[in-house]
Amino acid sequence: MPTPSSSSSSSIWVLSNIKFQFFTRIRRFLQSKATRKRCEASNCLKREENTQNRDEQNKAEKIETVEVMENHKEEEDVEETEILLQKTVKMLHFGSWEEKEVAAKEIESLVKEDVKVRKLITELGVVPVLVSMVASQVASRRSAGLTALIHLADGTYTNKALIVEAGLLSNLPKKIDLIDESTMNEFAELLLSLSSLANTQFPFASLDFIPFLKDILEKETTFDTKRSCLGALYNLSTMLENASSLVSYGLVPLLLELSLVKEISEKALATLGNLLVTPLGKKAIENSLMVPQNFVEILSWEDKPKCQELSVYILMILAHQSISQREKMAQARIVPRLLEVVLLGSPLAQKRAMKLLQWFKDERQIKMGPHSGPQSPRFAMGSPLNQRDAKEGKNMMKSLVKQSLHKNLEIITQRANANGESSKLKSLVISTSSKSLPY
Repeated sequence: MPTPSSSSSSSIWVLSNIKFQFFTRIRRFLQSKATRKRCEASNCLKREENTQNRDEQNKAEKIETVEVMENHKEEEDVEETEILLQKTVKMLHFGSWEEKEVAAKEIESLVKEDVKVRKLITELGVVPVLVSMVASQVASRRSAGLTALIHLADGTYTNKALIVEAGLLSNLPKKIDLIDESTMNEFAELLLSLSSLANTQFPFASLDFIPFLKDILEKETTFDTKRSCLGALYNLSTMLENASSLVSYGLVPLLLELSLVKEISEKALATLGNLLVTPLGKKAIENSLMVPQNFVEILSWEDKPKCQELSVYILMILAHQSISQREKMAQARIVPRLLEVVLLGSPLAQKRAMKLLQWFKDERQIKMGPHSGPQSPRFAMGSPLNQRDAKEGKNMMKSLVKQSLHKNLEIITQRANANGESSKLKSLVISTSSKSLPY
């Protein structure tokens, strides 16, 4: 018979064993539950991946279908373009004049849409036919050929060269009075495009078309037409060897006259600046009665900063080592104008005006100094001045500077937004002496 102690220990062991088995079952249950969750999550991910793959596959199939349709459409368009191109070229070469006009207009629309067609169609020999149409006396035929050539020349060096080689420049109208405004504008636009070949060292056989541009500039035409002609002349002037032709055709007086027209002044000034760096061009400009008055007047164009910059540049070249030109500039009251540019001009115009003012200041110091004799061959200014004349000259210079400052004060105060700022500027300028100026 078991003792009480053995019975108690036996019951404890049984209870412990039951607890162990219970916790073991709970642990297995939880592990199996977690496993099921992982499996469910994995299955969900797989399902999502499968769904996504199906969507991507469907999307790819749709895209592929669209691409096939687009490619098919492009192939159809190419075929239609090729058929239309063949028909147009055939009509241009072998059709009547009326059919040639229709073909030229069709070429214009074709080359507008596709650059490749622009290059391809010239290989089919259309340029000589279009040039012959431009040489025609019939206005509609000439206009159709011009517009087609303008679009063919757009952005392609080869096409421009082919147009020049086909003889367009030698087939320009001899009498400009028979050309209407629209046709003159088309001629100017085409010549502007062709003149860009000058920047590529293209060997122009002749510059006999310059008088044609000059005739258009002398006519009462639109600013757009004149601007195109001036742009063509500017392109030609970038090559120094063309300067003699531009001068010999009498363009300098015309360019000086047009430089005073604000709407087209910039290209005229730029062309004069190119001519000025050549001996022949500089001589023609210096001998004009409009120089330097025109350029001094342009210095007052505050609304045209580029024109101011070009005008000061030209004046600097004219004044360099030329006493006669500096005397003419002084008589044209250039100093007040330069002071205005220094105060109100663009940074580049200010820099150039300061340099030019420094030359005038140095020259006055040589002229008004107590022992001012010829300092060097190029600055021989005559006999020395006495102290009284020097003092009077300084007083005149101070008065001139004050007048210029007061004039510029009026311009500045008009631009001021507040009365306080205006009074501040006024007090600042009045209290400033000519000695504080940097020039």
